[in-house]
Amino acid sequence: MADFRHSKGDQLSNAQTASPRWALVLGASSGFGAECSQGLAAAGYDICGVHLDRKAGLAGVEEIRKKIEAKGRKALFFNANAAAADTRKEVVAALTAEKANVAVLLHSLAFGTLKPFIAEDRINDQNMDMTLSVMAHSLVYWTQDIVLSGLMGSGGRIFSMTSSGSTRVIPSYGAVSAAKCALESHTRQLAYELSPRGIAVNALRAGVTITPASSKIPDSDKLFDFAAKRNPGKRLTTPKDVASAIVALCHPEAGWVTGNVINVDGGEEIAGG
Repeated sequence: MADFRHSKGDQLSNAQTASPRWALVLGASSGFGAECSQGLAAAGYDICGVHLDRKAGLAGVEEIRKKIEAKGRKALFFNANAAAADTRKEVVAALTAEKANVAVLLHSLAFGTLKPFIAEDRINDQNMDMTLSVMAHSLVYWTQDIVLSGLMGSGGRIFSMTSSGSTRVIPSYGAVSAAKCALESHTRQLAYELSPRGIAVNALRAGVTITPASSKIPDSDKLFDFAAKRNPGKRLTTPKDVASAIVALCHPEAGWVTGNVINVDGGEEIAGG
């Protein structure tokens, strides 16, 4: 992937350029977050990753860390609840100690309840609140802390990960669908409020992708098969497709692209079906 460390036209201030350039990735241990961490490291960013894994998943996290460090970048990882205020406080303090310029914030949290609204085993208010808190509202709180602490300034990029579930009905996906709608709304509002600061905010709507989170959707195998057949490219989207798009949107001359839901799907969304 391209390295934009010395790209012409970089609008970062001299102070920011002199500081280590970091990407903060929420949900860094698998799926989009893991691949984007590696892609951004290859493009010249140190990586701060927040993830929540049990002991069995920590070996995979260590592999990601090693791959980042093999690219000559720092890897600072926190195994903690990304939706918790204490985690934000800890991470902000650590990045402040690093004198980091957080040039990229990627919100890729996929932890929600997959239950129908009307059934014996149905969703309840705690399920709903948790899903929206983790998958949508936490974007706002992380952005507040990173921007208002001075860690991100002009030239910064903020990305959220949405899906076509924000506009479509998928069995047992109702709470996640609501979270994706809220996430897109938060993305637009943040783009509006952060534009005067020179910070661009966009949501990426990846095509159907096989990840640990998507594989938990009931009948996901049928979803994957249908999506691959209807996609004009005759394949599913991959996490690497998304990582490449994010690196491209981090180019210094792409700062005027903000407030959008951007399809990264090989034409899946326009194919209908």
